[in-house]
Amino acid sequence: MAKVTHFRELQVWQRGMDVVEGVYDVTRAFPRAEVYGLTAQVRRAAVSIPSNIAEGHSRSSTLEYLRHLSIAQASLAEVETQLELAGRLKFAHEDDLAQILENCVVLGKQLYRLRDALRVRV
Repeated sequence: MAKVTHFRELQVWQRGMDVVEGVYDVTRAFPRAEVYGLTAQVRRAAVSIPSNIAEGHSRSSTLEYLRHLSIAQASLAEVETQLELAGRLKFAHEDDLAQILENCVVLGKQLYRLRDALRVRV
């Protein structure tokens, strides 16, 4: 297996970026009254996911990397919760949310696998 030299090569980071794109796409249709509420909150949480993956990968210790992956995982749970709420409030179509939420499930599994693989090093 080739060594990953840059975070952009990580499938987990790439999937995180896909989630961010999906979140931005779906939140464009949210009510204007939510621009400083749910829209801003879910976008911030989504951006946090690949950002923490990238930052963790760039750190010098495995423990720091694990900590950042844990933060990314928590942000992912936040995004999933906020998207579920957006669905309940009828801010977005179920089909639009379903695709992003499926990406979130896959990303969550990828994050767990990466964390498990890194824990062996500690």
